[in-house]
Amino acid sequence: MIRSLLALAATLSILFCLAPAALAEDLSPLALGSAAPMRDTMMKGADGRERSIASVAGEKGTLVVFTCNSCPWARMWQERVAAIGNEAAKRGFGVLAINANDPAVNPDDGAAEMAKRAKKLGLRFPYVVDGTSDVARAFGASRTPEAFLFDAKGRLVYHGTVDDNARDANAVKEPWLRDAVQAVAAGRAVTTAETKAMGCSIKFRVKS
Repeated sequence: MIRSLLALAATLSILFCLAPAALAEDLSPLALGSAAPMRDTMMKGADGRERSIASVAGEKGTLVVFTCNSCPWARMWQERVAAIGNEAAKRGFGVLAINANDPAVNPDDGAAEMAKRAKKLGLRFPYVVDGTSDVARAFGASRTPEAFLFDAKGRLVYHGTVDDNARDANAVKEPWLRDAVQAVAAGRAVTTAETKAMGCSIKFRVKS
């Protein structure tokens, strides 16, 4: 009985996260070929240092992932996002994980929890706070996690989800984000340039 109730609670939590993001804000994602918006906006990291998208940009390109601590989908993918991001950083990409959620909605998205998460996952790239949620809005990001990969010329070449199986890393058949990073690193075109972002809706801060 207890197991059934726990399973039901987990399912309801995930279904709540998957509620249409339009209920929060009606956003259109950044178009392929576009440059990253708000590149010079400084954001405070879990380590206390401030970075911008421009300041972390790499020779090979830049990977921006909107994520958080509280979303069940972000947690299911977090080890893969960490591994892909760490590998991308080694290959010459700038990598930035951005938390645009309002911690007033869920305290797990606060700075202290971000620092713990970054350490636990062994992130070799910054995990920063979008303190107004305006960077996420500018990207048209609506989910956690949601990835945006830019090539060396600063053009968006991949947007969407991590892969085709959040629940089971061993059952993944389409590792879209990893494939995109590898393609750009090798100077090849990205085969699948856009997928549907899956995850919880971003809990945007109220506009001032």
